[in-house]
Amino acid sequence: MNFYSLNNKAPNVSFKEAVIKGIAPDKGLYFPESITPLPKSFFENIEKLSNEEIAFTAIQQFVSSDIPENELRKIIKNVLDFDFPVVEIEENVATLELFHGPTMAFKDVGARFMAQCLGYFSESTSNEVTVLVATSGDTGGAVANGFLGVDGVKVVILYPSGKVSDIQERQLTTLGQNITALEVDGTFDDCQKMVKTAFLDDALLQKMQLTSANSINVARWLPQLFYFLFTYKQLKSKGKELVFSVPSGNFGNICAGMVAQRLGMPVKHFIAATNVNDTVPEFMETGEYKPKPSSATISNAMDVGDPSNFIRIRHLHNDDFEALKANLSSYPFTDEETKKAMLHIYKTSDYIADPHGAVGYLGIQKYRKDHPETFGVFLETAHPVKFLDVVEETLGHTLELPAQIKNVMGKEKTSIKIGKYEELKSYLLKR
Repeated sequence: MNFYSLNNKAPNVSFKEAVIKGIAPDKGLYFPESITPLPKSFFENIEKLSNEEIAFTAIQQFVSSDIPENELRKIIKNVLDFDFPVVEIEENVATLELFHGPTMAFKDVGARFMAQCLGYFSESTSNEVTVLVATSGDTGGAVANGFLGVDGVKVVILYPSGKVSDIQERQLTTLGQNITALEVDGTFDDCQKMVKTAFLDDALLQKMQLTSANSINVARWLPQLFYFLFTYKQLKSKGKELVFSVPSGNFGNICAGMVAQRLGMPVKHFIAATNVNDTVPEFMETGEYKPKPSSATISNAMDVGDPSNFIRIRHLHNDDFEALKANLSSYPFTDEETKKAMLHIYKTSDYIADPHGAVGYLGIQKYRKDHPETFGVFLETAHPVKFLDVVEETLGHTLELPAQIKNVMGKEKTSIKIGKYEELKSYLLKR
């Protein structure tokens, strides 16, 4: 299968080329030429399949031209070595826990899959690839961990100074080896703008092969569809229509869920739950897309004012606003509402949700007021310990540090401070 640019001004490319390029020469996002639904028998028997078999079957059509079956099975085995439990917290409402990987965030799967793919591709070439990525929180740690020690790949992570949690910062600044952290005096949007500018800079591109590990990269984005299939496997026996509420920042996760839907997974509706960065909720109300500067919140991984992947979501629905509204609702929530939800969940269910999961829970609650017959699943995208201060302050409860977090707490932070694009460019050219 080939991939094409959503700007439609660049040649179609293979999966391998799409992964290595990251973004098309016309600056569009890559998208698969087709999405072929899986056989009905796959979903009828899904509860009998292992997670590895489900993932292999779902992703194979997109990558088979570049990754042989035996290599793909190895990659998936290495990626999916932890659990994805669905935990029911109240009647007809459950959470999908996506924080059982090495950095305790949902991005572990996509980052590891992409790293494994680039590692496989690098075996046949001597050209070094530089992965350039902006993070609002968890992407940085997941990418750093996933790519650590991968031959032929250097990783440069930009993050906004003072706007990620202490644990998140440690996960991306303490590893060394082929990982470098650049601490940016600005917001996540400033970091993302620098990354996008680098991909437009011919002077850089003539000197090095740049790619991105944000969800704009197809190898980071597509594997996230696994989560939704794993959830359907666990909840199929409920016999109820499923609704997914996805805490949304750059909108890659929810877009991957919609690809799972196109593969044939039964799902009634998707909810994009956001914090006060409400560009998409406003679009769903007005039909006008108006990006805005991001605002800092306690759910910082969603502090995105111009989500990159929303164009993929619109494309999946043929840019038909009414078709999109039939499949997607989007609601914004304040920090105050988020904290109240965290406390409510804890008091009524004895379950500790992180701020992002709490936003997802609020989305489910709002949707189910008018659709009580549905079964709602909100995604818990990061372990609450990654937002230790706000969780402990809100709940009045002390959290125990998991082993994955203890491993980074004693390590020394190493970062390079920059304030403008020219400093990023200068650093890259000196590498």
